[in-house]
Amino acid sequence: MMRYNVEVSRCKLSGPTDENSIRINRPGENDRRRDLIMYIGVNGIQLYYEKTGHGRPLIMVHGNSEDHTIFKEAVEVLKEHFTCYTPDSRGHGQSSPCRELHYKDMAQDMIAFMTELDLQDVAFYGFSDGGIIGLLAAMECKRITNLVVSGANITTKGCKAWFRLFIKALGAVNKSPLFELMEKEPNIPPEQLAAIKAPTLVIAGSRDLIREDETKLIAKSIPNAKLMILKGEDHGSYIVHKTKIADILVNELVR
Repeated sequence: MMRYNVEVSRCKLSGPTDENSIRINRPGENDRRRDLIMYIGVNGIQLYYEKTGHGRPLIMVHGNSEDHTIFKEAVEVLKEHFTCYTPDSRGHGQSSPCRELHYKDMAQDMIAFMTELDLQDVAFYGFSDGGIIGLLAAMECKRITNLVVSGANITTKGCKAWFRLFIKALGAVNKSPLFELMEKEPNIPPEQLAAIKAPTLVIAGSRDLIREDETKLIAKSIPNAKLMILKGEDHGSYIVHKTKIADILVNELVR
């Protein structure tokens, strides 16, 4: 694993700057920079991520076929309380493309990400596929000391039937590894979730595409986990380009 010492940032500083300027960062430098854009080498790929704010590290991982930009509005709130790390997972956004995708590999990427940056006392938030990644990472990574997942599933049948049919139809037309991933994974035995020791909040919308019994099973299988079902919300209505998820995270995580 290798972290680039050269960091590419869209500077929002006073005075004239190039939109994409090359910066050399020393440890501890620019901790309060508003937008810091970087690449990091993990597990043979390059992950793109942005770093914003100051305080305890908060990693936010997006869902399938999305990228870090879905959290733009939430980060504007959260940066006052946390150092927000918003990576693009492998095969997404500006991170390395991949011919095939597996949730376990994506979780290992996030563990390597935390290890390479030596992040401690991490609050980890994952939405949809990001939630699956968070569950897998928290099962073995003690750096994660709070976990919040929303719209996550642990089996393919945890999604409602209409959505499974939709993904199957998409996969028949488009052989993207993104759709193949959702067709075949995840397959996490619920008893394995007992390995998660971090305080955990499991969230879903009352109109989510994840079955409510699946969400309840996840919460029941994690020791002392809390469950939150948001009335009237669907899979991403309170998350994608919204600040409601930020308010939930502040309420749950700020000490």
